[in-house]
Amino acid sequence: MANRYIISGGGTGGHVFPAIAIAHEIKLQNPQAAILFVGALGRMEMEKVPAAGYSIEGLWISGIQRRLTIDNLSFPFKVISSLWKARKILKQFKPDVAIGVGGYASGPLLWMAASMGIPTLIQEQNSFAGLTNKWLSKKVNAICVAFEGMEKFFPAYKIKITGNPVRREMLVDLPDKVTAREAFGLSPEKPTLLVVGGSLGARTINQSIEAALPQLQDAGVQIIWQTGKAFFEQAKHSSQANDQVRVFEFIHQMAQAYAAADVVVARAGALSIAELCCVKKACILVPSPHVTDNHQMHNAMALANIQAALVVPDAEAKQVLSAKILALLGDEVMRNELAANIQLLAKPDATATIVGEIFRLGKNSA
Repeated sequence: MANRYIISGGGTGGHVFPAIAIAHEIKLQNPQAAILFVGALGRMEMEKVPAAGYSIEGLWISGIQRRLTIDNLSFPFKVISSLWKARKILKQFKPDVAIGVGGYASGPLLWMAASMGIPTLIQEQNSFAGLTNKWLSKKVNAICVAFEGMEKFFPAYKIKITGNPVRREMLVDLPDKVTAREAFGLSPEKPTLLVVGGSLGARTINQSIEAALPQLQDAGVQIIWQTGKAFFEQAKHSSQANDQVRVFEFIHQMAQAYAAADVVVARAGALSIAELCCVKKACILVPSPHVTDNHQMHNAMALANIQAALVVPDAEAKQVLSAKILALLGDEVMRNELAANIQLLAKPDATATIVGEIFRLGKNSA
C-alpha cells in the first residue's frame, strides 16, 4: 500500500477541514502513513493544520484580485516561486499520491506533481467547481465530487461521486444535549441557538444576531456564537450584559456545539451542509452572496425544496432572521421535520470512500 501522501490547499475552513478529515482517515486506515500538508503562506491552514497534528509547508501564492493591485503585479513571480518550491517539496518528500482540496496552494503543487508523474487526485466540495480545480482537472488522475452534474466542469471519466469529507467527531454519537450545554456553562432547559458564520465569520449573520440580541434575550434564548476574527471583539462587547450568550472567535469543539443546539444558523457552504446533514440539525441557512455563480444559494435551495432547511437571503437577514429563529425555536414539529429530512442527505462514508480512491491510485502506481 502507498504510504506517503501530500495534501494541498486551503484558504477557508471549507477547504482546510475536509483536508484534515482526509488525513485523519488515511491514518485511521494506514497508521504507518506519512502525511505532509502544503498550504499558502498567511492563510488559515498554516495554523489549523499544525493544531490538528500534521506538518505543513507554505507556498508564496495568492489569488488574482479583480482590480489592479501590487498583489496582481507580483502574481507571476508567486506562481514561479511556488512551482519551484512545490517541485523541491515533492522531490524531497517523494509522495505516492498528491491530493488537492482546492484553494491557492493546490494549484502549483498538484500541477507540478502531475508533471512529475506522481498520481494525483482532487476533491471538489461545491456544486460549482473552483477555478483551481477546473484548471487542474485535465492534468490529474481522479476527481472526487459531492454533487451530480459535475461533468460540465470536469472530464466525466475521472469523476467519482463521493460526498464531502466531514470531521470524524460529527460521525459518531454526539454528546447528549444536557451535557453539551453544561460544557458551555448554559442552562440544560433553555432553547439554544448555534450561530456559525463559517471559519472566517460572516458579516451579515453577525450583524443580524447583534441586532437581535435584546429580542432573543427577552425570549430566553441561549446563544453559542462563532463570529470569526474580525467581529469577535465587537460581539463580545455587544453581548457582555447578556449571560445567555457565549461568544467564540472559532469553536474547536463543534460536535459539542451542534449537540447543544436546537437550531443552527449558518452559511450554505458545502462543508457546513455536509456536517448539518450528519448531525441532523434543524437549520436556517443564509447563503453568502460573495461566491462563484451564487453556488451557496443553489446549495441552500436544494435543501429548502425538500423541507430540509429554511433559507433567508443575505439581503433580507437583518430584517427577518430574528423572527425566523424565534418561530423555529417555538415550533418543535417543524424542527423535527427539518432534522429528519436533512438526515436523508447525509453521506457519512464520504471520507472513507475518498481515501479508498487515494489508496487505489497509490496501489496502481506501485
